[in-house]
Parts: sequence; structure tokens; C-alpha cells
Amino acid sequence: MAEGRDLRVMVVDDEPLAVERLQLLLARLEGVTVAGTANDGEAALRIAEAVAPDVVLLDIAMPGMDGIDVARALSRSDVDPAVVFVTAFDNFAVAAFDVAAIDYLMKPVQSDRLERALERVRSYLAGGRPSGARPASRHVEEFWVPDHTGLVRIAASDIQRITAERDYMRLHVGQRSWLIHRTIAKLEEDLDPALFMRVHRSVILRRDTITGLYRDEAGHWTARLSDGAEQRIGRSYVDEVKRFAGR
Repeated sequence: MAEGRDLRVMVVDDEPLAVERLQLLLARLEGVTVAGTANDGEAALRIAEAVAPDVVLLDIAMPGMDGIDVARALSRSDVDPAVVFVTAFDNFAVAAFDVAAIDYLMKPVQSDRLERALERVRSYLAGGRPSGARPASRHVEEFWVPDHTGLVRIAASDIQRITAERDYMRLHVGQRSWLIHRTIAKLEEDLDPALFMRVHRSVILRRDTITGLYRDEAGHWTARLSDGAEQRIGRSYVDEVKRFAGR
């Protein structure tokens, strides 16, 4: 996108009222032009090819070709716009991550949230997009997590601690935390073991947050963490933690 020109936005949703609402919200924003609209996936691909938008605001749950399929097709096209999903459902976040969406907005979209998403698109475009597909990684590098009216990405390397809460996992980043529906066994498998280690049946720690270890009179080992907290080490994990400490 050339510096100084409007961000060209295309809106795709099978509900005409949803398209109209987004058009009204976009009309209130400076530096934005609606380049086109579509009500189904096939039309979205044809129109995108004709108008070459910078970003597509894309519904997911559409009859026929859904938004995930449209995003994949756009990524293989000569146009290859940035994609921001706009949906009433939060259970598509993993699929959105797989097609490298820039953001994921929940309906009804709020003006300030839309503006933040478009600023994220501008930063992405200004920074230069990588050519071709993202190189596959053996480990999860980021997560989509619920955040008020949408979902946001959290870099795995920013997570300090992960704790299990029944069928959910809580990701701790500074003073904030988010819940995701995942098992601790699956997370342990997905995360980079060079960065994270499991120290309890319900706790995973980022390795560099462990600042010390001590053993109490009862023989239980505990890790001191960089934020001042302490974490009891499960008996099954003591040997691995001691190896990490060079013991």
C-alpha cells in the first residue's frame, strides 16, 4: 500500500444488513475507502480480483464457500489482501490462525475495535508482508484468545505461566490472563520445550521465569519466579527441573 493513500477495504458478508453496518462504521473513519462488497464467497473472489483491496473484512459462517475457504483462496491469488474476520462465533479462532488472519472481530462490531483492527492492518502492510506461505513451525508460536468484543493474538514467548482449570488452560501474561479450551498435555506437546517446561500436573512455566529453587523441611521442591511468586514442583517433575538447574 502506497504511503499516504486510503486503506482500500472490501466487506464480505452473506447478511446485507451486516454489510451495511460495516459500511456505515467505515464511513466514519478517516483514511479508509470501501473498495467493494460481496454477499458470498465466489463473488468475493471475483470482486477482489477486480478491485484489489488492501484488506477484506470477511464473515466466516456463509453458505457455500465459507470465509476460511475464501481466505485460503485469496492468499493464493495475485491480490492476496490482508484478512480480518468478522463473525458472530468465537469457535473459529484456530482456523483463523491457520490462514494468518490479522484480526478477528466479534459481531456486533464496535467502531473503536474496528479502528484498532485497521491500524493493525496498516502496521502489517507497512512492515512488508512475507512472500509465500509462512514457514511451518513444529511449535505453536501464538494463540488467539477472547478479549471483550473480539479475539487477540498472544505470542507464546510472552506467556509466563500456564495453569489448568478443569477443561481449560489459563495463560498468564503480566497482570492479565486468558482462558483457552485446551488440555495441558496438548499444550505441553505444542509449546517449544526450549522455552517452556512442565513443573506440575497442572502448571507449565516459561523457563526464564524461574529464578531459584529451594527444598523445604518436608522434602518438597519449590520454584521461585521472577514476579515474586512461588510454584510447588510436582514430585514427577522434580528430576527434570533439577536437570534444568544443572543439578
